[in-house]
Amino acid sequence: MSKCYVGSEIGQLRRVILHRPELSLERLTPSNCEGLLFDDVLRVEKAGKEHDYFAQVLRDNQVEVLLLRNLLAETLENAEAKKWVLDRQCTKYRLGSTLAEELRSYLLTLSGIELAENLLGGITVSEFKNQYPSMTQAMKSIHDFIIPPLPNHLFTRDTSCWIYNGVSVNPMAKSARRRETVHLRAIYNFHPLFKNSRFDFWFGNQDYNYDHATLEGGDVLVIGKGHVLIGMGERSSSQGVECLAKNLFKQGKIKSVIAVELPKARSAMHMDTVMTMLDYDCFTIFPEVIQDDIRYWILEKGQKEKVKITAGHLSLFEHLAKILEVDKLKIIPTGGNIYQREREQWNDANNVLAIRPGVVIGYERNVHTAEKMREAGIHVLTIPGEELGRGRGGARCMSCPIERDDI
Repeated sequence: MSKCYVGSEIGQLRRVILHRPELSLERLTPSNCEGLLFDDVLRVEKAGKEHDYFAQVLRDNQVEVLLLRNLLAETLENAEAKKWVLDRQCTKYRLGSTLAEELRSYLLTLSGIELAENLLGGITVSEFKNQYPSMTQAMKSIHDFIIPPLPNHLFTRDTSCWIYNGVSVNPMAKSARRRETVHLRAIYNFHPLFKNSRFDFWFGNQDYNYDHATLEGGDVLVIGKGHVLIGMGERSSSQGVECLAKNLFKQGKIKSVIAVELPKARSAMHMDTVMTMLDYDCFTIFPEVIQDDIRYWILEKGQKEKVKITAGHLSLFEHLAKILEVDKLKIIPTGGNIYQREREQWNDANNVLAIRPGVVIGYERNVHTAEKMREAGIHVLTIPGEELGRGRGGARCMSCPIERDDI
């Protein structure tokens, strides 16, 4: 059995979790898309074909692709796992005691794949016929959701992220995404692929109210050599970064966490929308956000399980070059003039996925940035993203590596 381990951003990618857009995206409408964190409704069939192309590019490059829906369905064939998930999805505090009991009884009768489809795609009032009346249900229209869909599962990077020999199952910042973490916790705790593997849970695997300690995987870059780079912006908080860092240092295998201050803006939602790693000494950045004097802090293991925090005194690029043991970083900015740069960053030009050193996957529409990368010696494999890109996530956002080599 292959190990679950992610030692870098650019080492050979071996296994990855994707989620193909299906029913949950079909249920996006102009009236609900904002609440579900989308800017617009997508053409689901075309988005699915684009996603299939992405998955095939990965397979063609010797990357094993695991699909989230299948992993969840296989997990829910386990009676213990099914009970565990429903204990957290069908609560009286969310649904009221009457509806919670009725819905739970119904969902327990479903097969693993049927239950997975309902949890991912949602259940409307009209689709659920219960025996006993519920005020919660009576106060909804027939097209309202009892269980809302989870279209953001498309971005598998965020809900969980593997950091060296462990995983963080992340307390998400937005309520529309918090149920996703339950699914990933179930998969990592009960699915045979993970249950029989040895790894650590760094953060998020408890039934806590994490309050302000939020974290999302798009902000977490495992840059290698024992270091982790994390953005703190709209979705990941300083509290979440400190909690994660403390747990990482307990095991003594992590040298440092570099925490970077980002603007709290949707265009720079995660670190990987403005900065990703392409090669041993090469990053792509959106220069309007990632500048030489950007503020960052260095977190290291202190005494008595304390976290030692110091403000960075070198520029961020100088500090990264130092810990990556290279003379100087090669920085590739978003391509084009000022208008083209803003457009391409919005369409995830900097959100590329490295599959091995110097080889990345990105959207074909970002021609100016891809050209700059190629001029710098990076091999860019392009995928269509006319629909997928409208979800505001690129190849890195849509992939959760679970096995990747060190550098």
